[in-house]
Amino acid sequence: MSLDYQHVLDTIQSEVQPLLGQGKVAGYIPELSKISPERFGMAVYCLDGRAYMTGDADVKFSLQSVTKLFALALAFSREGDDIWKRVGREPSGNPFNSLVQLEVERGKPRNPFINAGALVITDILASRFVQPDLAVLQFARQIADEQGIDFDQTVAESERKTANRNSAIAYFMKDFGNLHNPVDAVIDSYCRQCSITMTCAELAKAGSFLANHGTIPWSGTQILGLSPAKRLNALMLTCGTYDAAGDFAFRVGLPAKSGVGGGILALLPGEASVAVWSPGLDPTGNSLAGTYALERFTTLTARSIF
Repeated sequence: MSLDYQHVLDTIQSEVQPLLGQGKVAGYIPELSKISPERFGMAVYCLDGRAYMTGDADVKFSLQSVTKLFALALAFSREGDDIWKRVGREPSGNPFNSLVQLEVERGKPRNPFINAGALVITDILASRFVQPDLAVLQFARQIADEQGIDFDQTVAESERKTANRNSAIAYFMKDFGNLHNPVDAVIDSYCRQCSITMTCAELAKAGSFLANHGTIPWSGTQILGLSPAKRLNALMLTCGTYDAAGDFAFRVGLPAKSGVGGGILALLPGEASVAVWSPGLDPTGNSLAGTYALERFTTLTARSIF
């Protein structure tokens, strides 16, 4: 018997109201500071094609670090296990934009989801594609089945103007020989990639190939094999929500990737993908209301990977 996902989402929409506005938007990116923390949307995309949504699920928002998942999937589909020569697979235990571990570990980032690791993945794509940010955008359009997905140029420019720490990280890795393309080109591409916007409904559909063991459910197109898809799911669980991954797994129990735009994509393998958006962040950079909503989702549905 299938779950009544619409009733679950409507219940969560009601329960989450007291939390809206409690978190802080990502003010260090000026354009993101203009978004109201009162917004909330959530969507579920089932592998059989059923879709459900509530709240602001049809409002576009900046994906930010959620795009790191798409960039990683694209790089993994092209390079395979060679990418692990340049980036690790362990939780960092430090903030996503930390420089500390890079010096100790000689320019090899702990995982692909911290900023240093995402810059290495962008560098790998830059050696494969003339415009790696466009390659990620086209990939996002493919997996979401939506050609209207695009960059937010204003957000990209705002992020590029404040990318000093990311530039420092990139130059640091360049000094260790772990960045092969020009730093400015990698940073430009990374900022544009992070500015891609989607709705919750589009994001849930985009993530469904990972819930479906690497194959786009509506087209049958295989993006990743079973083993690579499993590995990306594992990385999402252990590294996908910054340095709060352990607490997120404890509370929610699903592989997920978050972004400072307030979005979170979570996977229920073999069944559905779930996207939530609320711009107010907790101290670790994850959506405060979004995390609570996903916790309630796994509680109300009695569905998790555990």
